Amino acid sequence: MTSQTAVVLGCKGQDGSLMCKSLLDKNYKVIGLIRGELKKHSNLHRLGIEKDIEVKIGDIRNFNDIHRLLENNRPKCVYNLAAQSSVGKSFINPNESIETIVNGTMNILNVAKTLDYSGQLFFAGSSEMFGNTEGGANSEHVQNPVSPYAIGKQASFNLVKLYRERFNLKCVTGILFNHESHLRDKNFVTHKIIQGAIGIANKKQTNKIKLGNINVIRDWGWAPEYIEAMQLVANSKQLKDHVICTGKPNSLKSFINKLFTFLNLDWHDYIEIDPALYRPNEIEISYGDPLPIFENLGWKAKEDIDSIIEKLIISTDINN
Repeated sequence: MTSQTAVVLGCKGQDGSLMCKSLLDKNYKVIGLIRGELKKHSNLHRLGIEKDIEVKIGDIRNFNDIHRLLENNRPKCVYNLAAQSSVGKSFINPNESIETIVNGTMNILNVAKTLDYSGQLFFAGSSEMFGNTEGGANSEHVQNPVSPYAIGKQASFNLVKLYRERFNLKCVTGILFNHESHLRDKNFVTHKIIQGAIGIANKKQTNKIKLGNINVIRDWGWAPEYIEAMQLVANSKQLKDHVICTGKPNSLKSFINKLFTFLNLDWHDYIEIDPALYRPNEIEISYGDPLPIFENLGWKAKEDIDSIIEKLIISTDINN
């Protein structure tokens, strides 16, 4: 018997679908919002939960859509995991990126304010707003966004903080560093590398994998773990923004080496560096400080880069 309702905005993305599954496992009634029709091979289908959640069609930028959703259901918590999430795409279509992130955040906050909503509001932030990090970044780290996507996330972060302090909304941001799963969008480089490497190992791919700068350093975590951290941040009595990370920096080259080694292949034979794929203003190093969330909420990432790569190999469908 369900006792609580949760709303997941952007329920068919990697994080949205995993959040839905986690909440269902905790006996929540889950209502998910998507912008368009739910396709047969969505992440919700891949997780086998498409019939277990109530899917609504709407736009986080539409006041009436969000107003209706919150007023009719009065959820205990709203998780905003929607909006365009690709750094590369944000340069191609900056208007859409900024609109979905900033206008979406503003709209959700204004609806909550209008309804005097007393539940929890969680917003997915991004480490991209920090730019290059000097040491591990916490929520107070200097912000230096270098893409439209990052600028949007920075604005969203500051709006959430403003509405929490000015209007006493129970809204927080979880600032997410890179996190992976087999549900990761195909546009992300890790998915491209994993798919290509498994294809090569299975003799289904013969061409080399073309990549840009593989010397960049990132903080990679396991997405299902981060979903649990998001819920801790959202439901904490102490309304506070938190960085969600492992605190362990690894280069993309190291990621590639570990992956191909696991598959008994020499990556040098299968990776081609293409200068055309280098990004202007590329963030060279980005990793977080995991201490605050551990001290405040007792959460610590358990999966390291080696176990993450192993899980990705096991769970990735080469035909997807």
